[in-house]
Amino acid sequence: MTHYLCRTCGTQYPDSPAPPAACPICEDERQYVPESGQSWLTLEELRRDHRVGITQVEPGLQQLLVEPDFAIAERAFLIRLPQGGAVMWDCVALLDDATAAAIRALGGLRAIAISHPHYYTTMVDWAHAFGCPVHLHADDRDWVQRPDPALSFWTGETLDLGDGLTVIRCGGHFAGASVLHWAAGAEGRGVLFSGDTIQGVPDRGWVSFMYSYPNLIPLPAPAVRRIADAVAPYRFDRLYGAFVGRQVRADARGAVLRSADRYIRAIQG
Repeated sequence: MTHYLCRTCGTQYPDSPAPPAACPICEDERQYVPESGQSWLTLEELRRDHRVGITQVEPGLQQLLVEPDFAIAERAFLIRLPQGGAVMWDCVALLDDATAAAIRALGGLRAIAISHPHYYTTMVDWAHAFGCPVHLHADDRDWVQRPDPALSFWTGETLDLGDGLTVIRCGGHFAGASVLHWAAGAEGRGVLFSGDTIQGVPDRGWVSFMYSYPNLIPLPAPAVRRIADAVAPYRFDRLYGAFVGRQVRADARGAVLRSADRYIRAIQG
C-alpha cells in the first residue's frame, strides 16, 4: 500500500494499492488538472531528486522550500520559539531524513498550522515525524484527503498558539483560509504570514486577493473587505506570502488596507 501524491498540487492520499482516480483539489476551480492529465508519485520518488532548502529569513525565522520546484512550489516557515522548538506555518511536500534532523536540531516542532487546503500536502507525515498537532480551520475539513487523529480542527475567528502567534481566519480564497500573525517578528514590529489568502505582487507596496489564482477568478468586494477587517486590528510591518519574492518588507499593514480599498474600487467599477 502506498500514499500517493498528486504531482500538480502535492496533495497526499490514504494508503491504496493504486493511485486515486482523480484529485478533488485539482478538479476544483481554484486549481486545475493539466492538459496532460492527472499524474501521481510517491514520497520516496520525490526524495530521489529533490531536497528541502532551509534559509534564514530574519532572526528567529527560517524558510523551507522544495528544490527544484514541486507542485505549487509554496514555501513553509519555521518560527522559532523563545523556550525552544518551532511552529511551522504552511507545509511543503518533501520530508526526508536531512530535513527532519535539521529541524530536530532546532528543538523540533511544537505545532503546525496551515493556511488552506492547497498546502495540506504531506501534513500527516510531518505530524507523525514530530509528534505534534496540525491546526486546520474546521470550515475546510471537507477538503482533507488523508484524515488522521493528528489533525486538530479549530473554529471561530482566531486561534492563539501562544508566544504571540495568532492564526486569523480571513475566508476568501477558501472558507477557512487563514493567516498567521507573529507579534515578535520584524524586531517587534510584527509579521503577517499570508499564504495566498493575501498575495504579494511585483509592486512591493501592494498586495492582492483572488478566489482562484491559476484561473484568475476574482473575489467579490465583501470578501475582500472581510479579509482586510480581519487583519486590521493587528500590528505588522512585514508580510510574507506563500511564494519566494512575494513579500512586503515595510508598512505591510498599510499595504493590505490600501490594496483592499483599491481592489474594491476596481471590482465595483
